[in-house]
Amino acid sequence: MHVSVLSAVQIAVTTALAAWMATGFTRLPGRWLRWKMFCRATFTIISLTGTTKDGRTEPVNVYDYLSPGSFILGPPQLQAVIDHLARSGRYDRIDGHGRILSARGEQPVEVRDSHVVL
Repeated sequence: MHVSVLSAVQIAVTTALAAWMATGFTRLPGRWLRWKMFCRATFTIISLTGTTKDGRTEPVNVYDYLSPGSFILGPPQLQAVIDHLARSGRYDRIDGHGRILSARGEQPVEVRDSHVVL
């Protein structure tokens, strides 16, 4: 086999493989060759401030209250952590704002008076 034919075959195979791999990151969730982790996961990036009983405010990191290694946090899980912090008496109220990233795209999220609002 000639060297030019071999390199042309290698280039064609490499291009086909790269195109096949790239389809795994398209926006069609649950389809063949789609990576479901990115299609179904919900990530929350949020800044929260807790107000204590004596009126002081302090930053709240919700990831401190999740199991180690947890990084997928949707609105129901965020609300559960906020409910836990409010019931524990640590904060009178929690407020904040941020973004939610999911298969539906990016959308704003707010926490007002300890309630998640999309």
